[in-house]
Amino acid sequence: MGNKSVLLLVLLFLVGIVLKSTFFEVNEGRQAIITQFGKPVGEPITDAGLHTKIPFIQEARFVDKRILSWDGYPNQIPTKDKKYIKVDTTARWKVVDALKFIQTVRNESGAKARLDAILDSATRDVISNHNLVEAVRNSNAIIQKIEEKKEEIQRMKAEGKPVIEEGVSGEIEKILVGRENLSGMIVKSAEPELTAFGIELIDVQLRRISYEKSVESKVYERMTSERQRIAQKIRSIGQGEKAKIEGRLERDLREIRSQAYKKAQILRGKGEAKAVKIYAQSLSADPNFYQFLKTMEVYKNSIQERTKFLMSSDGELFKFFKKIN
Repeated sequence: MGNKSVLLLVLLFLVGIVLKSTFFEVNEGRQAIITQFGKPVGEPITDAGLHTKIPFIQEARFVDKRILSWDGYPNQIPTKDKKYIKVDTTARWKVVDALKFIQTVRNESGAKARLDAILDSATRDVISNHNLVEAVRNSNAIIQKIEEKKEEIQRMKAEGKPVIEEGVSGEIEKILVGRENLSGMIVKSAEPELTAFGIELIDVQLRRISYEKSVESKVYERMTSERQRIAQKIRSIGQGEKAKIEGRLERDLREIRSQAYKKAQILRGKGEAKAVKIYAQSLSADPNFYQFLKTMEVYKNSIQERTKFLMSSDGELFKFFKKIN
Protein backbone atom coordinates (compact mmCIF):
# COMPACT_ATOMS: atom_id res chain seq x y z
CA MET A 1 0.00 0.00 0.00
CA GLY A 2 1.44 3.34 -1.04
CA ASN A 3 1.75 6.53 0.91
CA LYS A 4 -1.16 8.07 -0.96
CA SER A 5 -3.47 5.27 0.10
CA VAL A 6 -2.47 5.56 3.73
CA LEU A 7 -2.94 9.33 3.59
CA LEU A 8 -6.39 8.86 2.04
CA LEU A 9 -7.42 6.44 4.75
CA VAL A 10 -6.24 8.81 7.48
CA LEU A 11 -8.05 11.69 5.80
CA LEU A 12 -11.29 9.71 5.59
CA PHE A 13 -10.94 8.73 9.23
CA LEU A 14 -10.50 12.34 10.29
CA VAL A 15 -13.44 13.44 8.14
CA GLY A 16 -15.57 10.77 9.79
CA ILE A 17 -14.63 11.99 13.23
CA VAL A 18 -15.38 15.59 12.26
CA LEU A 19 -18.75 14.66 10.78
CA LYS A 20 -19.66 12.61 13.84
CA SER A 21 -18.76 15.50 16.07
CA THR A 22 -20.70 17.94 13.83
CA PHE A 23 -24.02 16.14 13.37
CA PHE A 24 -26.31 14.81 16.05
CA GLU A 25 -29.83 13.39 16.05
CA VAL A 26 -32.72 14.47 18.26
CA ASN A 27 -35.34 11.74 18.74
CA GLU A 28 -39.07 12.21 19.30
CA GLY A 29 -39.77 12.91 22.94
CA ARG A 30 -36.33 14.43 23.48
CA GLN A 31 -34.84 17.93 23.27
CA ALA A 32 -31.24 19.09 23.15
CA ILE A 33 -29.16 21.89 24.62
CA ILE A 34 -25.87 22.90 22.95
CA THR A 35 -23.11 23.62 25.45
CA GLN A 36 -19.79 25.21 24.62
CA PHE A 37 -17.06 24.49 27.14
CA GLY A 38 -19.83 23.44 29.55
CA LYS A 39 -21.85 26.64 29.13
CA PRO A 40 -25.26 26.44 27.38
CA VAL A 41 -25.51 28.43 24.17
CA GLY A 42 -28.54 29.17 22.05
CA GLU A 43 -32.12 28.04 22.50
CA PRO A 44 -33.18 24.44 23.22
CA ILE A 45 -33.64 22.29 20.11
CA THR A 46 -37.03 20.65 20.40
CA ASP A 47 -37.59 19.48 16.78
CA ALA A 48 -36.79 15.85 16.04
CA GLY A 49 -34.26 15.18 13.27
CA LEU A 50 -30.63 15.77 12.32
CA HIS A 51 -28.91 18.90 13.63
CA THR A 52 -25.40 20.38 13.61
CA LYS A 53 -22.99 21.91 16.08
CA ILE A 54 -19.39 23.11 16.06
CA PRO A 55 -17.25 19.99 16.23
CA PHE A 56 -15.02 19.35 19.26
CA ILE A 57 -16.00 22.69 20.82
CA GLN A 58 -19.71 22.22 21.34
CA GLU A 59 -21.56 19.29 22.94
CA ALA A 60 -25.21 18.26 22.70
CA ARG A 61 -26.94 17.42 25.98
CA PHE A 62 -30.30 15.69 25.77
CA VAL A 63 -33.30 16.23 28.01
CA ASP A 64 -36.57 14.29 28.00
CA LYS A 65 -39.60 16.40 27.09
CA ARG A 66 -42.18 13.68 27.78
CA ILE A 67 -44.29 13.46 30.93
CA LEU A 68 -42.24 11.71 33.63
CA SER A 69 -43.31 10.09 36.88
CA TRP A 70 -42.01 10.53 40.40
CA ASP A 71 -42.63 8.11 43.27
CA GLY A 72 -42.09 9.37 46.77
CA TYR A 73 -41.07 7.44 49.85
CA PRO A 74 -43.82 6.59 52.40
CA ASN A 75 -43.46 9.11 55.22
CA GLN A 76 -45.03 9.05 58.66
CA ILE A 77 -46.96 12.29 59.12
CA PRO A 78 -49.14 13.48 62.04
CA THR A 79 -52.49 14.91 60.95
CA LYS A 80 -54.18 17.91 62.50
CA ASP A 81 -56.33 15.61 64.67
CA LYS A 82 -53.19 13.83 65.95
CA LYS A 83 -53.47 10.65 63.86
CA TYR A 84 -50.11 9.23 62.79
CA ILE A 85 -50.31 7.91 59.24
CA LYS A 86 -47.99 6.85 56.47
CA VAL A 87 -48.52 8.73 53.21
CA ASP A 88 -47.25 7.37 49.89
CA THR A 89 -47.37 9.91 47.05
CA THR A 90 -46.75 9.91 43.32
CA ALA A 91 -46.50 12.77 40.82
CA ARG A 92 -46.21 13.54 37.12
CA TRP A 93 -43.88 16.22 35.81
CA LYS A 94 -42.09 17.37 32.69
CA VAL A 95 -39.26 19.68 31.64
CA VAL A 96 -40.63 22.86 30.08
CA ASP A 97 -37.44 24.94 30.09
CA ALA A 98 -34.52 22.74 29.12
CA LEU A 99 -31.98 25.57 29.43
CA LYS A 100 -33.00 26.38 32.99
CA PHE A 101 -33.17 22.66 33.75
CA ILE A 102 -29.57 22.10 32.60
CA GLN A 103 -28.33 25.18 34.44
CA THR A 104 -29.91 24.22 37.77
CA VAL A 105 -30.37 20.47 38.25
CA ARG A 106 -28.26 19.33 35.25
CA ASN A 107 -30.05 15.96 34.71
CA GLU A 108 -32.98 13.77 35.79
CA SER A 109 -31.11 12.44 38.83
CA GLY A 110 -30.66 15.98 40.08
CA ALA A 111 -34.29 16.73 39.31
CA LYS A 112 -35.43 13.68 41.31
CA ALA A 113 -33.43 14.82 44.33
CA ARG A 114 -35.15 18.23 44.15
CA LEU A 115 -38.55 16.62 43.71
CA ASP A 116 -37.96 14.37 46.73
CA ALA A 117 -37.21 17.33 48.97
CA ILE A 118 -39.84 19.75 47.67
CA LEU A 119 -42.80 17.34 47.27
CA ASP A 120 -42.17 15.55 50.56
CA SER A 121 -42.09 18.90 52.36
CA ALA A 122 -45.24 20.16 50.61
CA THR A 123 -47.08 16.89 51.33
CA ARG A 124 -46.12 17.02 55.00
CA ASP A 125 -47.27 20.65 55.36
CA VAL A 126 -50.64 20.04 53.68
CA ILE A 127 -51.45 16.75 55.47
CA SER A 128 -50.42 18.02 58.91
CA ASN A 129 -52.73 21.06 58.54
CA HIS A 130 -55.85 18.93 57.89
CA ASN A 131 -57.72 16.15 59.65
CA LEU A 132 -57.26 12.54 58.58
CA VAL A 133 -60.74 12.33 57.04
CA GLU A 134 -59.82 15.01 54.50
CA ALA A 135 -57.06 12.78 53.09
CA VAL A 136 -59.23 9.64 53.06
CA ARG A 137 -62.52 10.75 51.54
CA ASN A 138 -63.35 12.96 48.61
CA SER A 139 -67.04 13.64 49.29
CA ASN A 140 -69.77 13.34 51.92
CA ALA A 141 -71.68 10.72 49.93
CA ILE A 142 -71.24 8.15 52.70
CA ILE A 143 -73.09 10.40 55.16
CA GLN A 144 -75.96 10.77 52.70
CA LYS A 145 -76.15 7.00 52.27
CA ILE A 146 -76.23 6.50 56.05
CA GLU A 147 -79.09 8.98 56.37
CA GLU A 148 -81.01 7.18 53.61
CA LYS A 149 -80.38 3.86 55.37
CA LYS A 150 -81.69 5.25 58.65
CA GLU A 151 -84.88 6.45 56.95
CA GLU A 152 -85.35 3.00 55.40
CA ILE A 153 -84.85 1.34 58.81
CA GLN A 154 -87.43 3.63 60.42
CA ARG A 155 -89.91 2.80 57.65
CA MET A 156 -89.33 -0.95 58.08
CA LYS A 157 -89.79 -0.66 61.84
CA ALA A 158 -93.05 1.20 61.32
CA GLU A 159 -94.22 -1.64 59.05
CA GLY A 160 -93.24 -4.23 61.67
CA LYS A 161 -90.57 -5.83 59.52
CA PRO A 162 -87.38 -7.32 61.01
CA VAL A 163 -84.47 -4.90 60.79
CA ILE A 164 -80.73 -5.58 60.76
CA GLU A 165 -78.90 -2.37 61.58
CA GLU A 166 -75.36 -2.43 60.19
CA GLY A 167 -74.62 1.17 60.89
CA VAL A 168 -71.20 2.52 61.69
CA SER A 169 -70.65 3.16 65.36
CA GLY A 170 -69.80 6.76 66.22
CA GLU A 171 -70.27 9.92 64.24
CA ILE A 172 -69.09 10.23 60.64
CA GLU A 173 -67.09 13.41 60.26
CA LYS A 174 -67.94 15.68 57.37
CA ILE A 175 -65.17 16.77 55.03
CA LEU A 176 -64.55 20.36 54.02
CA VAL A 177 -61.66 19.94 51.58
CA GLY A 178 -61.35 16.37 50.36
CA ARG A 179 -58.56 14.22 48.96
CA GLU A 180 -58.55 15.71 45.44
CA ASN A 181 -58.31 19.25 46.76
CA LEU A 182 -55.47 18.25 49.07
CA SER A 183 -53.57 17.00 46.02
CA GLY A 184 -54.21 20.33 44.33
CA MET A 185 -52.92 22.16 47.38
CA ILE A 186 -49.70 20.12 47.30
CA VAL A 187 -49.22 21.04 43.63
CA LYS A 188 -49.88 24.70 44.36
CA SER A 189 -47.39 24.68 47.22
CA ALA A 190 -44.58 22.92 45.31
CA GLU A 191 -45.06 24.50 41.87
CA PRO A 192 -43.25 27.85 42.45
CA GLU A 193 -40.09 26.12 43.63
CA LEU A 194 -40.06 23.63 40.76
CA THR A 195 -40.66 26.34 38.16
CA ALA A 196 -37.26 27.78 39.08
CA PHE A 197 -35.72 24.52 37.81
CA GLY A 198 -37.58 24.56 34.49
CA ILE A 199 -39.98 21.83 35.73
CA GLU A 200 -43.75 21.87 35.39
CA LEU A 201 -45.58 19.83 38.02
CA ILE A 202 -48.66 18.31 36.37
CA ASP A 203 -50.31 16.62 39.36
CA VAL A 204 -49.70 14.89 42.67
CA GLN A 205 -51.74 11.93 43.92
CA LEU A 206 -51.98 10.45 47.42
CA ARG A 207 -51.42 6.88 46.30
CA ARG A 208 -51.74 5.15 49.65
CA ILE A 209 -52.56 6.16 53.21
CA SER A 210 -52.10 3.71 56.08
CA TYR A 211 -52.00 3.83 59.85
CA GLU A 212 -48.86 3.40 61.86
CA LYS A 213 -48.53 -0.28 62.89
CA SER A 214 -49.64 0.06 66.52
CA VAL A 215 -52.65 2.17 65.53
CA GLU A 216 -53.48 -0.16 62.63
CA SER A 217 -53.83 -3.18 64.94
CA LYS A 218 -56.24 -1.24 67.17
CA VAL A 219 -58.29 -0.21 64.14
CA TYR A 220 -58.54 -3.84 63.00
CA GLU A 221 -59.57 -4.91 66.51
CA ARG A 222 -62.31 -2.29 66.53
CA MET A 223 -63.49 -3.38 63.08
CA THR A 224 -63.57 -7.03 64.23
CA SER A 225 -65.53 -6.08 67.36
CA GLU A 226 -68.01 -4.09 65.22
CA ARG A 227 -68.55 -7.04 62.85
CA GLN A 228 -69.05 -9.39 65.80
CA ARG A 229 -71.62 -7.03 67.30
CA ILE A 230 -73.55 -6.96 64.03
CA ALA A 231 -73.31 -10.75 63.71
CA GLN A 232 -74.68 -11.18 67.24
CA LYS A 233 -77.55 -8.83 66.43
CA ILE A 234 -78.34 -10.80 63.27
CA ARG A 235 -78.36 -14.03 65.31
CA SER A 236 -80.67 -12.43 67.88
CA ILE A 237 -83.09 -11.32 65.16
CA GLY A 238 -82.93 -14.82 63.68
CA GLN A 239 -83.78 -16.40 67.03
CA GLY A 240 -86.70 -13.99 67.40
CA GLU A 241 -88.02 -14.91 63.94
CA LYS A 242 -87.59 -18.60 64.78
CA ALA A 243 -89.67 -18.16 67.96
CA LYS A 244 -92.37 -16.35 65.99
CA ILE A 245 -92.53 -19.10 63.35
CA GLU A 246 -92.61 -21.87 65.97
CA GLY A 247 -95.35 -19.97 67.83
CA ARG A 248 -97.44 -19.71 64.65
CA LEU A 249 -96.91 -23.42 63.94
CA GLU A 250 -97.97 -24.39 67.49
CA ARG A 251 -101.05 -22.18 67.26
CA ASP A 252 -101.99 -23.59 63.87
CA LEU A 253 -101.44 -27.15 65.17
CA ARG A 254 -103.70 -26.55 68.19
CA GLU A 255 -106.35 -25.08 65.94
CA ILE A 256 -106.16 -28.06 63.56
CA ARG A 257 -106.36 -30.50 66.47
CA SER A 258 -109.27 -28.58 67.97
CA GLN A 259 -111.17 -28.60 64.71
CA ALA A 260 -110.41 -32.30 64.21
CA TYR A 261 -111.54 -33.13 67.78
CA LYS A 262 -114.71 -31.12 67.31
CA LYS A 263 -115.48 -32.87 64.05
CA ALA A 264 -114.71 -36.28 65.59
CA GLN A 265 -117.00 -35.61 68.56
CA ILE A 266 -119.79 -34.51 66.25
CA LEU A 267 -119.40 -37.65 64.14
CA ARG A 268 -119.17 -39.84 67.28
CA GLY A 269 -122.27 -38.21 68.71
CA LYS A 270 -124.18 -38.75 65.50
CA GLY A 271 -123.00 -42.37 65.40
CA GLU A 272 -123.96 -43.04 69.00
CA ALA A 273 -127.33 -41.40 68.48
CA LYS A 274 -127.89 -43.56 65.43
CA ALA A 275 -126.80 -46.67 67.34
CA VAL A 276 -129.08 -45.84 70.27
CA LYS A 277 -131.92 -45.37 67.85
CA ILE A 278 -131.22 -48.74 66.22
CA TYR A 279 -130.92 -50.41 69.66
CA ALA A 280 -134.13 -48.79 70.80
CA GLN A 281 -135.94 -49.90 67.69
CA SER A 282 -134.63 -53.44 67.90
CA LEU A 283 -135.05 -53.90 71.66
CA SER A 284 -138.48 -52.40 71.82
CA ALA A 285 -139.63 -55.25 69.60
CA ASP A 286 -138.51 -57.86 72.29
CA PRO A 287 -138.04 -56.56 75.87
CA ASN A 288 -136.87 -59.96 77.08
CA PHE A 289 -133.99 -59.91 74.63
CA TYR A 290 -132.95 -56.51 75.93
CA GLN A 291 -133.06 -57.85 79.49
CA PHE A 292 -130.92 -60.79 78.43
CA LEU A 293 -128.27 -58.58 76.83
CA LYS A 294 -127.99 -56.28 79.83
CA THR A 295 -127.73 -59.23 82.20
CA MET A 296 -124.93 -60.69 80.11
CA GLU A 297 -123.07 -57.38 80.36
CA VAL A 298 -123.42 -57.48 84.15
CA TYR A 299 -122.06 -61.03 84.19
CA LYS A 300 -119.13 -60.02 82.06
CA ASN A 301 -118.22 -57.00 84.18
CA SER A 302 -118.76 -58.52 87.63
CA ILE A 303 -117.61 -62.13 87.41
CA GLN A 304 -113.84 -62.51 87.03
CA GLU A 305 -111.97 -65.51 85.66
CA ARG A 306 -111.55 -68.45 88.12
CA THR A 307 -114.03 -66.86 90.54
CA LYS A 308 -115.56 -69.30 93.02
CA PHE A 309 -118.70 -68.51 94.94
CA LEU A 310 -121.81 -70.13 96.36
CA MET A 311 -125.09 -68.81 95.13
CA SER A 312 -128.65 -69.68 94.61
CA SER A 313 -130.12 -69.67 91.18
CA ASP A 314 -133.40 -68.58 92.63
CA GLY A 315 -132.30 -64.95 92.53
CA GLU A 316 -133.43 -62.73 89.71
CA LEU A 317 -129.84 -61.89 88.70
CA PHE A 318 -128.75 -65.45 88.16
CA LYS A 319 -131.86 -66.83 86.70
CA PHE A 320 -130.09 -67.40 83.39
CA PHE A 321 -127.78 -69.94 85.10
CA LYS A 322 -130.69 -72.22 85.48
CA LYS A 323 -130.65 -75.18 83.19
CA ILE A 324 -132.86 -74.60 80.28
CA ASN A 325 -134.68 -77.73 79.22
